[in-house]
Amino acid sequence: MDFSDVEWLEADGLKVRYLKGPVRTGVPLLLTSPWPESLFAFRKIWDRLTADASVVAVDLPGFGHSQGRADVLSPSGMGAILPQILHALGLTRVHGVGPDVGTSALLFAAKEHPALFESLVVGSGATSADTTGATLKDLIFAPSLADFEKMDGAVIALGAIDGLLNETLPADVRADYAAASAGRRFIEATGYVRWYPRDLAKLGEALGFISTPVLGIWGEKDPLVPPINADLLLRKLPKSRAIYLDAGHFVWEQQPEAYAMAVLDWVKGGYAAP
Repeated sequence: MDFSDVEWLEADGLKVRYLKGPVRTGVPLLLTSPWPESLFAFRKIWDRLTADASVVAVDLPGFGHSQGRADVLSPSGMGAILPQILHALGLTRVHGVGPDVGTSALLFAAKEHPALFESLVVGSGATSADTTGATLKDLIFAPSLADFEKMDGAVIALGAIDGLLNETLPADVRADYAAASAGRRFIEATGYVRWYPRDLAKLGEALGFISTPVLGIWGEKDPLVPPINADLLLRKLPKSRAIYLDAGHFVWEQQPEAYAMAVLDWVKGGYAAP
């Protein structure tokens, strides 16, 4: 992945950052950025995926470097704008790959617009506010975020990433992650997870009506979104599988080869297997 190759599109009046790989045959992959990282979270799996498939990575509105707005910073709101992003990219059907916050957004989008999605790959994203880890639960249920308001969002984000990832990031990637949450951007993005109690309850009721095949890739040691969050999808989705990898929250960074292979095996036909 090269920083010089990023491009911008407009969706519902918002500037959205994206990166395209080479055009290949088959249904393309749409990768959505995890929080509080950016689309460069996929740098370790990019070459492997783009060697076999057309791939587009996007910073979801309000995350990464894309513009946000209060009405899209919720799982249902993000699900509603995803079709507009696909339209702006000229994509009519994709395999959606959305770890972390992309999990709930893609599921909402697939419920309302099933024709747009050949399959989904999700994981590391909460399926219930009550099954999140303590740190994330504090952000969701805190009566006030006044303490966070006093801090630069870049400090909060990098502290969380450093604590969970436990590796030295390349300087340019670290700077990109910092800028993605700088100033008030982190606190504004928090609005997304504070919608979890209402939106994830609504999503839980809708899962039985989602016909799109869904693969969940989960970190066995994830302290933010424990793998118990896979259970609801396995119980309620008509077509769902789960893979558990020896990783924490950032599975795509901690187990990149296994993550990439799981995605490719799925989109190359695994999703269509009985």
